Amino acid sequence: MIKVLIVDDHPAVGEGTKAIIEQEDDIQANVIVDSERVLEEIKKEKYEVYLVDLYMPKLNGIELTKAILQINPDAIILIYTGFDIPTHYNLLIEAGVSGFISKTDTKEQLITAIRCAIREEAVIPLRLLRQLRRVDTGPTTNEGIQNLGAISLSSKEQQILEQISKGLTNKAIAINLSMSQRTIEYNLTKIFSKLGVSSRTEALIKAKEFGLISQLTIKNG
Repeated sequence: MIKVLIVDDHPAVGEGTKAIIEQEDDIQANVIVDSERVLEEIKKEKYEVYLVDLYMPKLNGIELTKAILQINPDAIILIYTGFDIPTHYNLLIEAGVSGFISKTDTKEQLITAIRCAIREEAVIPLRLLRQLRRVDTGPTTNEGIQNLGAISLSSKEQQILEQISKGLTNKAIAINLSMSQRTIEYNLTKIFSKLGVSSRTEALIKAKEFGLISQLTIKNG
């Protein structure tokens, strides 16, 4: 019997997912809406697969993934979310997730994802795979290829560049990302240094060229 723990702060979503999963004869599911309760639960009960929402109060999906794996290193964790996740992809992989499932997926896709995860197969929607333009898939020029290994942007730096592409000031970006203006300025300095540029527009152009951020409409500012 495959035991699945669903962690979602929306009770209706969790119970609905449980009902779908338990239509399978060999899968049982439990639902927890409070992410902090998960750590106590898994000390008492063992689960093979965890469906974890990405955005939750208290412990978010990344924090909870790390905490679960500290208790159960063999846990199979799938991020179950209704939001796009390319911005957080690297952080999630580094945290130890085994795959991703959209809350808009069909029953067949959900069950298939769980069974693939049990077989230690990576689970990633095709539409997400196509969005993940990372350092190793960006430039096609010889010069770009030679420089690839030395450049990478953190999730925070990517978010800042995306905000810059909208023509926002440092103050506005700080408010939107819940950071201090000093933090924004510090990260901009790091971005400029990594990319070898001296302006916001140059940073956006270079980041796009190297496939470090999504294709964005650049506004002067």
